[in-house]
Amino acid sequence: MRKLLTALVVGAVMAAVATASVRAETKLKIGVEGAYPPFSQTQPDGSITGFDIDIAMALCAEIKASCELVAQAWDGMIPALQEKKFDAIVASMSITDERKQVVAFTEKYYESPAAYVGPKGVAVDTSMAGLKGKTIGYQSGTVSAAYAEDHLKDVATLKAYDTQENANLDLVSGRIDLLLADLLVLSEGFLKEKDGAGFEIKGKSFTDPKTMGEGIGIALRKEDTDLRAKLNAAIKAIRANGVYKKINDKYFAFDLYGG
Repeated sequence: MRKLLTALVVGAVMAAVATASVRAETKLKIGVEGAYPPFSQTQPDGSITGFDIDIAMALCAEIKASCELVAQAWDGMIPALQEKKFDAIVASMSITDERKQVVAFTEKYYESPAAYVGPKGVAVDTSMAGLKGKTIGYQSGTVSAAYAEDHLKDVATLKAYDTQENANLDLVSGRIDLLLADLLVLSEGFLKEKDGAGFEIKGKSFTDPKTMGEGIGIALRKEDTDLRAKLNAAIKAIRANGVYKKINDKYFAFDLYGG
């Protein structure tokens, strides 16, 4: 009887420990877009893949969190974060002063300048004088949009799109003269696709600290300071242990992290 009671007690203790362990597991919801290749794209089966997705999963593994991806249209990303539909945004969001007024950011996990794309064989002067009278498209809510609306509204005709893919389609159809977007999205995404075969980068890539910020970071609610610290440590860890490089090399032939 004593052995039976001892076994029951030990069993109860072990069950309690296991339950406490499950309860202690960090569970996070990660906001992602799914329409920004090669950083995120939605596959025919509905799954979302890409550099951002792999980075999100690597960071979750590093902090030993169980993570669920939540697809969200770009324009609603920050409101959805604030409404607690998810806990963090891993969606190639640039760290800008304007966004820092409403959300907190981790340190960068990559950086990229912006560039113009237009039809091959068509000479384009990308100076302000050369852009005069052009129709330029970009994805709304991005740093490219901020740059265009800050610098180009009195120079060119501007057209904003809900997704990068729709902006790409209007360039292909000839509805716009130039596309303004993240250099890597253009060079490693659109220009490598069948639809992008007839297009090329025009002029030099460029940055603008005022509108393009300090690199790409993970956005969080300002009060989530512990999560921010964990993710910052995790970014450093995957940079140091080779996980970041493995993901980077899956998509790019250069170090996306930058200097």
